[in-house]
Amino acid sequence: MVNDFQIKWAPSILAADFAKLGDQVREVTQAGANYIHVDVMDGRFVPNITMGPDVVDAIRGQTPLPLDVHLMIVDPDRYIKDFVDAGAENIIVHVEACDHLNKVIDQIKSFGVTAGVALNPSTPLTSVEEILPYVDVLLVATVNPGFTGQDLIPEALDKLTRLRKLVDKSGYDIELEVDGGINELTAPLAVKSGADILVAGTAIFNKKETVETAMGRLRDSVEGVQRTP
Repeated sequence: MVNDFQIKWAPSILAADFAKLGDQVREVTQAGANYIHVDVMDGRFVPNITMGPDVVDAIRGQTPLPLDVHLMIVDPDRYIKDFVDAGAENIIVHVEACDHLNKVIDQIKSFGVTAGVALNPSTPLTSVEEILPYVDVLLVATVNPGFTGQDLIPEALDKLTRLRKLVDKSGYDIELEVDGGINELTAPLAVKSGADILVAGTAIFNKKETVETAMGRLRDSVEGVQRTP
């Protein structure tokens, strides 16, 4: 049995081996990824510092896949052009980091790329209801953002289910992305709850198996999973 909807995979390079980042990006590309997910952290919005436009620019030449850039930073409007110039095709900002969210979404789209909005685990869905007509992606953080390798917060799946119903009822063409704690056990739960795009880090980039094996195992885990009505 197959799904009656397409599940897309976005490996997070935050968990990759940075000593061979180009190789790892090429490996997930060949293994059937749909996006390359880039977690950008500034040490202020979240308690970690990761990568910036230079890294996006460096991996742009390593893959034909769209770069899904998740900005976990304050004042994201200051850096959107830099990430677009570096090669980002989808830019996700946090509702909690934007004083004027609609203006930031308009700014992203003015560069001809798609725009997404992310919600932290404790942020209510009411915070994005008014922005639905303008976004392409909604990302539900299923861990408190900042570090890779965390366990998925189970309550976030109920939130995802409610968001799926909200989006379907709205009639807008919005993909739901899930980021945090995705592995072969939690991926089916996320799909059942309404996810379209699954971000996975340590479940793909680890020392126990090849990237190709890990991607195959994850795909098998969601085969035939149906969404909750």
